Amino acid sequence: MSTDISPASSKNVIVVRNPGTGEVLGEVEAMDAGRVAEVVADARDGLRVMTAMPAHERAALLRRVAGLMEDESESLALLLAAENGKPLPQTRGEVEAAIRIFRGYAGEATRLFGRQIPLDAVPGLEKNLAVTMREPLGVVAALVPFNYPVELYAHKAAAALAGGNSVVVQPPARCPLTLLRVAELVDQAGAPLHAHQLVTGGVEVSQALASSPGVAAIGLTGSTAAGREIARRAADTLKKVFLELGGNDALIVCDDADVEAAAQAVVLGRLARGNGQICCAVKRVYVQDRVHDAFVESLLAQTAKLTVGDQLLESTDVGPLISEEAAERVEAAVGTLVRDGARLAAGGARRGSFLDPAVLVDVPVTSAAFAEEIFGPVAPVARFSDPLEAVRMANESPYGLHAAVFTRDISRAFTLSRLLDTGGVIVNGSTALRAENLPFGGTKDTGGHREGLHDTVLEYTKEKTVIVMGAFG
Repeated sequence: MSTDISPASSKNVIVVRNPGTGEVLGEVEAMDAGRVAEVVADARDGLRVMTAMPAHERAALLRRVAGLMEDESESLALLLAAENGKPLPQTRGEVEAAIRIFRGYAGEATRLFGRQIPLDAVPGLEKNLAVTMREPLGVVAALVPFNYPVELYAHKAAAALAGGNSVVVQPPARCPLTLLRVAELVDQAGAPLHAHQLVTGGVEVSQALASSPGVAAIGLTGSTAAGREIARRAADTLKKVFLELGGNDALIVCDDADVEAAAQAVVLGRLARGNGQICCAVKRVYVQDRVHDAFVESLLAQTAKLTVGDQLLESTDVGPLISEEAAERVEAAVGTLVRDGARLAAGGARRGSFLDPAVLVDVPVTSAAFAEEIFGPVAPVARFSDPLEAVRMANESPYGLHAAVFTRDISRAFTLSRLLDTGGVIVNGSTALRAENLPFGGTKDTGGHREGLHDTVLEYTKEKTVIVMGAFG
């Protein structure tokens, strides 16, 4: 997951712009380490109130937040599209997902179950009783990326509050405005003072949160490089670290696949979803020889129908990338693939922050650009002859978020799924799939953490064992 935390800013102010037009949308404070320390100190006060709050009240708070977000869903989606660059229909879907996530964690707040452990399994302890209970971790820091800021904020902040923690959120520096409005709604819903706070700024803010002894846990969705740096700084205070990092998802198209559906999965899940800026989007396509040409023909035909333009228009499929610098990096990666021997079959032209969806064929699997995460609307296609060869090539990536397999053979689907070293495998669908009730995360340089309704709230609590001696007389 790529992040970019260097927007146009003065020493103390970040200017937020529409990435497509350059229009100034607002300004936010660029906080320093001292301001972050003050916020964390305040969060300790909010924690005391949250820890004492009964589960049913925490659940009610989260439901109220969801209701207020629902009331303003259209204005939130418009603001998010303007500052982020994703087409409006997609930002509507993101806001809707965030509302579901808040309601989902409201339910999880009332299901933080403990266990009764049978001590009669140990000779001499037969008359004693052991139970466990879940307790808040403390102050949780949540570092949110630019590509799906509202949805990923919801997973972190709602989970933290559901578990009885206080939370300090760092929104993305390039598009913080929607989350600033959501924070106002959280206050309006009745969150205790300092239980939910935002800190705005760039890398200095992230590093301060990671280093702070007052922060008990930190969750980051971002690049692998950022994850390593956060983990190093967090190690000094032994805080818990939850990382969901980069991805280079492979899609394997076998010779018995529905090639039209496979091509559609690339178009909708890579080229037209999030403007290609998704950690779990298809970033490498491997197609078996016998169906290669038919797949490419379908992919090119479907790509040609995409509309690139103003993200606030309902008809737009692909909007601007988060910044012109981000588009330049993607353009450079396409150029590297071509120099390494790939053929640019469609798209690739850049106009400011806009990049026409690119399809490359005859891609050499040894190209360094093919191995790295390209964070934009680019679909590189390579060939294979044996599905096991495709699995080997897919597993050579340092990332392991998702993979996809297109085949009509259920045995082949499960066999390849088991062999792929990833956190998830989608059969006959795009890897750009994230449902809030599924565990989401990956292996290797993707970070190892799993985020989802039934996982995150447990991660954001700690287990305590209570033993009652002589409980059974």
